[in-house]
Amino acid sequence: MFRGTPTGLRYMTKTRLQWLDALRGFTMLMVVTNHVFGMGFGVNTKYSTFMSLCLLFRMPLFFFISGFLAYKASFSWGLGDTGRLLAKKIRVQIVPTLVFMTAFVALTCKHFWADLTTAWQSPTKDGYWFTLVLLEMFVAYYAVCFLARRCCRHLEYPHRAESVVLAAVWFVALVGYATMYMPSWFSWQKDELWQVTSLTEFVRYFHFFLFGNLVRRHWQRVQRALDAPWLFPVLVAVAFVCAAEYLQWHNLRRQWANLPRTLAMYSLVTMTVACFRNYASTFSNEHVVGRALQYVGVRTLDVYLLHYFFLPHLPSVGKWLRTEKIGFALEGTTCITLALVVTAFALLASNILRVSPFLKKWLFGRE
Repeated sequence: MFRGTPTGLRYMTKTRLQWLDALRGFTMLMVVTNHVFGMGFGVNTKYSTFMSLCLLFRMPLFFFISGFLAYKASFSWGLGDTGRLLAKKIRVQIVPTLVFMTAFVALTCKHFWADLTTAWQSPTKDGYWFTLVLLEMFVAYYAVCFLARRCCRHLEYPHRAESVVLAAVWFVALVGYATMYMPSWFSWQKDELWQVTSLTEFVRYFHFFLFGNLVRRHWQRVQRALDAPWLFPVLVAVAFVCAAEYLQWHNLRRQWANLPRTLAMYSLVTMTVACFRNYASTFSNEHVVGRALQYVGVRTLDVYLLHYFFLPHLPSVGKWLRTEKIGFALEGTTCITLALVVTAFALLASNILRVSPFLKKWLFGRE
């Protein structure tokens, strides 16, 4: 699949950030699509094959991209530089979340203080959990890199040792994630502290962040693997079998039931990255689709923070979708079309707020 089109390698070196920004924009659109279906139509994703499939890879892919971009090859990881980097992340992640979450509760809830307290006690924070959990991931990642660089600076190849340490942390994070789906053996995720701090979501997705970071560190080798003629068919087969087992067949029970789900998520994430890399020319500035997705991609924080205000409230559509069973393609088209409208309004509101340099800096982290 990939050998017939050598544009993947060419655009990786020439316009790598373009297809990566387009991928980030696509992922943000999938997030909005899911919220249109769940919050706008009031339908649980388990009633939709399209939404259930998207749910398997949309957030894992988002954290994969975050981890991919977090790698800084030339960063010194000195105490001062690391502190300044962390301080900037805290400002960018915390302040906008506080402002928009408070505004959203004020505009949509009847009992402001009670509902705001309830939102903060929830692991999902009325939808505003993502930026907080991403900050926790950055803190953990920076701490690991700082300590690894300090411990390995006298070695001949400190970067390799750092990658080994991160691979070990990824394995530990994956094991921690697996315990979430073993309630009869592990019940830590039910503790109130883990709920309030959203550390449950941190454990759920941190291994994808580390996976993306490790892929970036070994990108040349990963590219060679992606160009192998056997890999993509294997990914398709694994994704199909594992997604079907998790969504339809349900042959596995108890602690084993999460294994096909996890394999499906990793396969779908890798397939999506491979597709965007392979068609990098389509997602460049030379094509309208690429420009549109890139525009959303560089404004993902804006769209994430603002799109909740523009979600439709159409329970009648949700009832119709549940009863009529219109099918995978038409259901996806309906949700994506409305998601595009919601995203457009979020971007419009973002552009209006960005007129103020003060709001541009403190609400969206842009100087």
